[in-house]
Amino acid sequence: MSEQITAVEKNGWMNRALNTIEVVGNKLPDPAVLFALLMVIVWVVSWLLSGVTFTELDPRSGQQIQIVNLLSGDALTNFSSNIVNTFVTFPPLGVVLVAMLGLGVAEYTGFINAGLRSILTVTPKMLLTPVLIAVGVLSHVAVDAGYVLVVPLGAVIFYAAGRHPLAGIAAAFAGVSGGFSATFFLPSSLDPLLAGLTQTSAQILDPTVMVNPLNNYIFTTASTFLIVAIGWVLTDKVIEPRLKGTKVDGDTSQMVTMDALKPNELRGLKAAAFSMFAVMALLVLTIVVPDTTPWAAKPEDVLPGVNPLLTAAAPLMKSIVTIIFVFFLVPGIVYGYVSGSVKNHRDVVAGMSHAMSGMGYYIVMAFFCALFLYAFSQSNLGVLLALKGANALKAMGLPLGMTLVGIVFLSGFVNLVVGSASAKWALIGAIMVPMLMELGISPDLTQAAYRVGDSSTNIITPLLPYFPLIVVFCQKYVKGSGIGTLVALMLPYSVVMLVLWTAFLLGFWALDIPLGLGSSYEYIPAR
Repeated sequence: MSEQITAVEKNGWMNRALNTIEVVGNKLPDPAVLFALLMVIVWVVSWLLSGVTFTELDPRSGQQIQIVNLLSGDALTNFSSNIVNTFVTFPPLGVVLVAMLGLGVAEYTGFINAGLRSILTVTPKMLLTPVLIAVGVLSHVAVDAGYVLVVPLGAVIFYAAGRHPLAGIAAAFAGVSGGFSATFFLPSSLDPLLAGLTQTSAQILDPTVMVNPLNNYIFTTASTFLIVAIGWVLTDKVIEPRLKGTKVDGDTSQMVTMDALKPNELRGLKAAAFSMFAVMALLVLTIVVPDTTPWAAKPEDVLPGVNPLLTAAAPLMKSIVTIIFVFFLVPGIVYGYVSGSVKNHRDVVAGMSHAMSGMGYYIVMAFFCALFLYAFSQSNLGVLLALKGANALKAMGLPLGMTLVGIVFLSGFVNLVVGSASAKWALIGAIMVPMLMELGISPDLTQAAYRVGDSSTNIITPLLPYFPLIVVFCQKYVKGSGIGTLVALMLPYSVVMLVLWTAFLLGFWALDIPLGLGSSYEYIPAR
């Protein structure tokens, strides 16, 4: 990338700053080695702090936080005996590989190529960016599907339209991950999950408090339009101009081109579209009968007011990756046979093998990333940093508006060291929710402030489990891409989202616009 950076227009302090971040970031060791080094650092720091007494109470146990010495004999043998399990149960690994099997067939047979060419012929070029970001936000309904589906397709769409593929990755990533707490009319499984933790934290102070699972629904839905607007402006006016001199030097043989569809491709596309709608109709038919559908969660696993099909415990939500696999495998095969790009079943298997051959580097990175995240979690270092930050904010005694801003920025900071959204909220929510209730602030508003900070920094933290995957997507188009490349791409989105989304929340508060269903801004103790 160093040679490419010299070709990038450097006028303006922002370009110079981002170029510096990219160059410095890419001079770091290979991501796989970097995760291994970070793991060793965590081991050493855990040993140094294991004998220190901390006053912070762990909300999970009610006991004083204790750093676990990962260099002790028990810890090392436990780590060694769990290496295989830690790797194979790394959440993104199975999601990525299974989804890529179906996508690989659809790409290998030419279905994705032909489908995108047909879509781009009727889609105005100027609307590609906002539509892509909006689809990224909508993908939250399918849990983590956006990372393995929307982000790589963003690159393909932009390249086919004659735009830079890394700009497509950036726009899609901004919608999928930066807008993680936005909802495009359909609530996601994150809503009841966070609401349940908020209620638990609130009941520390007042056992009568009940939190509606859609307590932030209006705010998060309105936030979609803000996220799309921010992403649209930054992608077209900042990110893509900066990529002007960055050469696409990846393997372009499988990339979409805007040639007119041939008769055999058109026949294949029509047959594939029919098969896709047939699969979709079959799925819908198994869902539409609420009392008998096997896709719904059991009543005991559903919070009041939550659709049993949309809760995290629902088989439908757990089967999203399988559904993606089938939705691309079936039309991919149909397209291949009808268009003539597939002769027999061996070609289908070859498509899957081709997709897996490109995932080798990701698997290596995922191995070391999984081990690092496991060690970091076991050490309790992330928990300590989160609790110290929350207690420091509490001790400042800032005005209410400033305290809300403090929660946003604290959540953004903690997000850099603790990956899971629910884990972060379980830790800092147990302190922040009761604290602000004592100041008259409702749990609903505190949760909304957390969601803004958590989403805004998702796109710049390498601790996001899918971060290595996005780096691999970048390398497919620009071989020299690294962590620095992705951070430099996404930093403008992160900063602008953090500032404007916080202002958007304060605007909701100032104008007394409801945050969601059954929500409030003030907490009034029950008498």
